[in-house]
Amino acid sequence: MRHYEIVLMIHPDQTSEQLIKIINIYKQFILKNNGLIHRFEDWGRRQLAYSVKKLRKAYYILMNIELSPHNIDQFKKILRFDNFVIRNLILNVKNKINSISPMLKIKDEKKVVKL
Repeated sequence: MRHYEIVLMIHPDQTSEQLIKIINIYKQFILKNNGLIHRFEDWGRRQLAYSVKKLRKAYYILMNIELSPHNIDQFKKILRFDNFVIRNLILNVKNKINSISPMLKIKDEKKVVKL
């Protein structure tokens, strides 16, 4: 089993119910194939630096998982053919990561400042 960091950019026109269904499909695939999810973060809907498929916003999801190389190849194929995922990034990492990402820390700090 290897450790991976995955960032998904999901089409911004999805409702919260549709977004939950999409995310659950990927979570179930990982767990069904004896994988582990060490960290899951919903960064929310964010502005893109440049347009992707004529879109200026996307929902960002971050996952740190542990999965076999064979199953990560299947996971990549599923992502490639999913119309809701406009971009994805899958990186190999050396160790599992449980800590909060810098993006989520910044998001939380902004909420505290607004209060």
